[in-house]
Amino acid sequence: MPPPPHQPKNRSRGPAPTGENRRPQRRMASRDAAERAAFFARREAAAVLRRVLRGDATRRAAGSIKSLVYSPTVRNKRATFALVCQTLKYLSILKEVLTSSGILNSKWKKQEELVYVTTYDILFGQGIAVSGSVEQLIMQQKDSLRTTLDKVCARRKVSCAEDLLGNKTAVKPKPRFLRVNTLKITTESVIEELNKIHMVDKDDMIPDMLVLPPGTDLHNHPLVTDGKVFLQVIDACAAPGNKTVHLAALMNGKGSIIACELNKERAKTLQHTVRRSGANNIQIVNGDFLEVDRNDPSYAEVRAILLDPSCSGSGISTERLDYLLPSHSRDNQDDASTSSRVMKLSAFQKKALSHALSFPSVERVVYSTCSIHQAENEDVVNSVLPLATSLGFELATPFPQWHRRGLPVFQGSEHLLRTDPEDGLEGFFIALFVRKEVGGTSEEPSEDATVEVRTKRVPGRRNGVRAFSSLRLSRMILW
Repeated sequence: MPPPPHQPKNRSRGPAPTGENRRPQRRMASRDAAERAAFFARREAAAVLRRVLRGDATRRAAGSIKSLVYSPTVRNKRATFALVCQTLKYLSILKEVLTSSGILNSKWKKQEELVYVTTYDILFGQGIAVSGSVEQLIMQQKDSLRTTLDKVCARRKVSCAEDLLGNKTAVKPKPRFLRVNTLKITTESVIEELNKIHMVDKDDMIPDMLVLPPGTDLHNHPLVTDGKVFLQVIDACAAPGNKTVHLAALMNGKGSIIACELNKERAKTLQHTVRRSGANNIQIVNGDFLEVDRNDPSYAEVRAILLDPSCSGSGISTERLDYLLPSHSRDNQDDASTSSRVMKLSAFQKKALSHALSFPSVERVVYSTCSIHQAENEDVVNSVLPLATSLGFELATPFPQWHRRGLPVFQGSEHLLRTDPEDGLEGFFIALFVRKEVGGTSEEPSEDATVEVRTKRVPGRRNGVRAFSSLRLSRMILW
């Protein structure tokens, strides 16, 4: 690089900029910064949109919209979340307009998600985008795209594009739940800190669970970024690792937890969650719970299993924003509770639960879903009861003070637990199997915990409890 040209020592520098001269410079710098932020937000939104659409098309979602946006790899979470949601909301319109223009039939097909996001932002959002080749393409075609959009509205006999959207399901605001990571901080200290900015209540049933007003955003709060509290993400099909690190806290950092995740990308999120939690008794491996040999000596000490298998997510579909997905309208055409997808999931869940119950030394098995469908809940439990009984298990009653129990479709369903949107919560289901002691009865669970994690000495075994977390197929197994 050549040196800068020589400057005369006595060269006049001219008058210093006045206040009036500085203001346009600041405005230009502000506009440049805003455009740079928008440029990167559109690309982050396109990356999330690609994963959402591909997962929806194959019915193998990498996670909900929220969990993908709020992953550690997304920097501008607020702008990305808004762009993804709005692009999905307008997606059918965007596709029709872009198809008519021929843009997606060209080389831009490879970047179609970015084209969707940018087109939304220019037609319905900011109205202008300068940086980037896709942005320049859409800006050049802006007038043509608007003309095409007007023709679509005229053909559908509506006055504006918003009238084409139809009736999208609105999300009823729900309280924000967070769990205190007692490995790092006390519940009282968290309440004292959060009370400075929010009204905080303790949950009536779950220890170390706090309740905040709807819409509370703590993603950038130091308590969250330092792993002292964990936001309870209601997403049973991703692997954030919340239950894994909750187990570590329940075990007071003792024992051993093996977290098994099939998907490499989700495993990265799991690793990040474990690091934030400060838990040092968690080992992460790639593996499939159904391939675990229950007779392997390595698993001789399996004492308890928390089985939270892949399910339809029907209990959390609104909170997950599933109504924005292209598949949502297709699902509504049929009875979702008896769809072929739910029946396939039910068959898998029966297989996974039977496998969990068959571990020779297991004493407790919790089966849970975030589904409201009988086929994935009561029917699964009822189908394995003969096997469970033959192995010495019986149904116990988790959270006996909770009012909503299982559907009365078989004798003993009153032991099951359900939550429902009518209660201001998401739809969830829990069944607890406890093995009877030889010559006695099963031990009843405590009222304040679904799975009581304890360490006790058993003759012929090492003292301790180990936990195995198989996220995706069966995300949590406590041994």
